[in-house]
Amino acid sequence: MSLRITLSLAAALTFSAGVAIAAPAADEPIQPIPAAKVKDANLVELGKKLYFDTRLSKSGFISCNSCHNLSMGGTDNLKTSIGHNWNKGPINAPTVLNSSMNLAQFWDGRAADLKAQAGGPIANPGEMASNHALAVEVLQSIPGYVDEFKKVFGSDKVTIDEVTKAIAAFEETLVTPNSRFDKWLKGDKKALTATELAGYNLFKDSGCTACHNGPAVGGNSFQKMGVVEPYTATSPAEGRVAVTKDEADRFNFKVPTLRNVELTYPYFHDGEAATLSKAVETMGRIQLGKNFTADENAKIVAFLKSLTGEQPSFKMPILPPSSDATPRPTPFEK
Repeated sequence: MSLRITLSLAAALTFSAGVAIAAPAADEPIQPIPAAKVKDANLVELGKKLYFDTRLSKSGFISCNSCHNLSMGGTDNLKTSIGHNWNKGPINAPTVLNSSMNLAQFWDGRAADLKAQAGGPIANPGEMASNHALAVEVLQSIPGYVDEFKKVFGSDKVTIDEVTKAIAAFEETLVTPNSRFDKWLKGDKKALTATELAGYNLFKDSGCTACHNGPAVGGNSFQKMGVVEPYTATSPAEGRVAVTKDEADRFNFKVPTLRNVELTYPYFHDGEAATLSKAVETMGRIQLGKNFTADENAKIVAFLKSLTGEQPSFKMPILPPSSDATPRPTPFEK
C-alpha cells in the first residue's frame, strides 16, 4: 500500500462523528467533504444561540463568533485575537469551519473534542473572562433559555456540560462541502483550471500531502514546525509539549486544515504569514527544503484557493432577553 493511500485512510479514521464519511476519491490523498447530518435540530439551534451570545462573557461583548467569525472563514483575520479588556491573545485563532474533523482541538491539542474546547474560552481570563458558574447563572436567569434547555435536555436546570454539548453540536454542522476541488475529485474534470491542477500536482509531488491530507486537508496529526530549517516564532506558544510535557513534542503543532484557506489569513500559530503566497514560501522552505519559484508558488496558491467550499448559511438566531435577575455584564472591570 502506498504512503499516499495509507495517509488518506488514517485521515478518514480520525474524522469525527456527526458528519458522514464519503468514499475515498480514487487514489487521491484528499477526499471530498460531505454535508453535515443534523441529528438533533433543537440541540443545534440552542448551540447556535449560545455561539452568538455575548452574555457568556464577563464583558457582555465577546462571543464564540468574535474570534471565530462565520462571516470571515471562521476566524477573526487577526494575528492574535482580542480578549477581555483588549487583552492580546497568545496565539492565532484557528478556523472553526470543519473543526469537527480535527483529531483534537487547539493548536496544542489540549482539548480532545469540540465539547471540551467550548468551555475553555468562557473561563479563560484573557478571552471571555467569565467562569462556568457565572455563565450558568446567567443562562439560568433567562426564562427563554430555561425553556429551551428543558426542551432539549429534559430538565430546567442548566449545566455547563449541557452548554458545551450544545455549542459543539452547532459547530459540528459548520462544514464546507462542494468546493471546486471537491467537484473535481467527484469527477467534474472541468472544475479546476489548468493552473490549479498543476498546483495540485506540485502540492502532491513536493510532499505537502504527507501532512495535509484527508477530507480537511490537515487537522489529523501533530507535526514539528521547522523540520528542515528552524522557525523563529513571534508567539510564546511551545506546541504539544505544553500538554504532554515530553520535550520531543516541543514546537509540534496540530497541522491546520487548508480548507477555505484563502479566507483564514493570517497564517501559522503566530499569524506571522500575512498572505497565502508567503505561507507557501515559508512552509516549502522550512518543512520541505524547497525554494518554490514565483510561478510554482502561484500555481500552489491557485490550487489552495480551489479548496474554498460552501460557507455555512443559516438564519441568525434571535436571543432570548435577559430578566431582571440576570447578572449584568461588567465590560470595564479587569
